Amino acid sequence: MLRAFLSIFLCIALATGLAAQAPAPEQPVDPRAATGGAQTLEDIMARQRGEKVDDSFRRSATGDPDQAAAIAAQLGTLGGASDAEVFRALRYGTADVTVTARGPAAGVLIQDGGMWWLAFRQGPLAKYGAWLLGGTLGLLALFYALRGKIRIDGERSGRTITRFSGFERFGHWLFAGSFLVLGATGLISLFGRMVLIPLFGHQAFSTLAVASKWIHNNIAWAFMVGLLIVIVNWTLHNIPNRHDLVWLAKGGGLFSKGVHPPARKFNAGQKLIFWGCVVLGLSISASGLSLLFPFEMPMFAKTFAILNDIGAPGWVGLAPLPEQLAAQEEMQYAQLWHAIIAFVFIAMIFAHIYLGTVGMEGAFDAMGTGEVDEQWAREHHGLWVEEVEARQSETGTATPAE
Repeated sequence: MLRAFLSIFLCIALATGLAAQAPAPEQPVDPRAATGGAQTLEDIMARQRGEKVDDSFRRSATGDPDQAAAIAAQLGTLGGASDAEVFRALRYGTADVTVTARGPAAGVLIQDGGMWWLAFRQGPLAKYGAWLLGGTLGLLALFYALRGKIRIDGERSGRTITRFSGFERFGHWLFAGSFLVLGATGLISLFGRMVLIPLFGHQAFSTLAVASKWIHNNIAWAFMVGLLIVIVNWTLHNIPNRHDLVWLAKGGGLFSKGVHPPARKFNAGQKLIFWGCVVLGLSISASGLSLLFPFEMPMFAKTFAILNDIGAPGWVGLAPLPEQLAAQEEMQYAQLWHAIIAFVFIAMIFAHIYLGTVGMEGAFDAMGTGEVDEQWAREHHGLWVEEVEARQSETGTATPAE
């Protein structure tokens, strides 16, 4: 009996000892715990490769006030958080920040989410924008080399007809002149760090950048006034009609000598330019005002909400767009949209400037003096000439000026 009891006891003791010696399953340990939350070598290498780095541990590694040393002890004034932990709390928006300044953005000391904006602005935006402008100029140069200057087919009549009034030309040049200044100063702001600083140095570019910013912000008002004048003057003349289809079918005669499709005061090509200026001009003005008054005129949170309501992101396989945006995020979206629209706008105006100057004989006179040769008018805007002559015959005024 005793021997059986001892056998059972030994078996139990042996089993207990073996169980005690069996290693417990290891708990996964984040390697950043050993660095106090700082990024590891693997993090650094992944970031250099452009990969997304898991920063979940670092977001919470912002110190522990309960572990703070006594105020009189060494490091006691830190309140349980090191400098790195304080900066992490500021970066990830978990710090208890108290500011005396008032305003929506006053409490944001570090906007970590803005790095995507900076990367897009310096990368795809600048790259593809430059390709768009350079490609447009290249195509125009190729077209000029193949087609040459579009000449007046007939002989100049020596008689002129009023194409645009003084007020029409004023509105055009106010709009066009301010646009050229805005385009130049905007490109300086975007490409300054990448192109101009290596050429001229930081100090020279600093002066140029400050001047460009001031000019850009103030000339914008002239641009918007010019846009309104253009809209008032020419909207009725730019409503599409059946003649535009014929003009488009024949390529406007741009590619074939002696081909002159019928057109009224504005042909289909000019109407495309006009409506492009209206749509792009209004859009770039709205985003510009949002940048000038970011707290009073935020536009993207509401826009994203509307797009989400109609399911637009799902049409292209995207997740719903953010509807709650900080002031800095509003400005970042507005700046990107402003620049994208500007690139498209500039490329379109390149084509307009080309045809209005070196590309077509007699075209510049329309906006230069307001008077064009009668033969030029009949070839490019024959229906409009007939309308003018019909009105003049009704009023009994002379036809063209000698």
